[in-house]
Amino acid sequence: MRQKPEPDGSIESLLQHQFAQSELLTRALTHRSLAYEKKLTYPEAHATDPSADNEQLEFLGDAVVGFLVAEDLCRRYPELREGELTRLRAELVSRRYLGQVAARLNLGEYMLLGRGEERSGGRKKSALLANCIEAVIAAIYLDGGVGSARDFVLREIVEPAVSALRDQLRGGIAIGDHKSTLQELLQARGRSQPEYIVKAESGPDHRKRFLVEVFARQGHVRGKALARGVGSTKKKAEQEAARRALAKLNSTSETPA
Repeated sequence: MRQKPEPDGSIESLLQHQFAQSELLTRALTHRSLAYEKKLTYPEAHATDPSADNEQLEFLGDAVVGFLVAEDLCRRYPELREGELTRLRAELVSRRYLGQVAARLNLGEYMLLGRGEERSGGRKKSALLANCIEAVIAAIYLDGGVGSARDFVLREIVEPAVSALRDQLRGGIAIGDHKSTLQELLQARGRSQPEYIVKAESGPDHRKRFLVEVFARQGHVRGKALARGVGSTKKKAEQEAARRALAKLNSTSETPA
């Protein structure tokens, strides 16, 4: 895929924002791999320049999108409690979901990448796409103000998913952080906090697999495991165990032994 020297008008149409400061958009699309290559070529110009890539804008965009999503959720769903709003926001600002939004917008086509990142398929990497869309949101905010950023966040991030997520929440289906949801459910049923224990590890160091069991004590008694989960990291295995435990608990109104 060709390397674009700078963004053109088509991306502004895609973003539905006409930039008065086009350099902000260029910076938002510039991955550090390209900035690093330029630094090697022109070290005197890039030696100490943190604005050569989009990492600072990504930092700002993370805060902007978190604020705007939280603001809209409070306005949209005044009946929800803090924990429910937190789970909705966590899903809407997650790296996985933001990467999906960026892919739907075909943002990868416009990213400015170094040759190595280009060859390794960087335009389709979810993490790079998520970082880029956060940087783009920051650029829109700096260029057009909070109103322009709000329009973009609501249109592209909140509106496509929030109704379905709210329905899942209403139906008792876990979203976002399964571990937090499981803890809240157990507390509501008068149980102790969940306890996660690694039962087995397998595979070489570069391809580990962890088996985790989750328990909920009844007094001083641990009892049998609520569920098991497997993942490539302990955290992923814990999340999977929590997800399975929630599915089991939500299928019955009884408190498990």
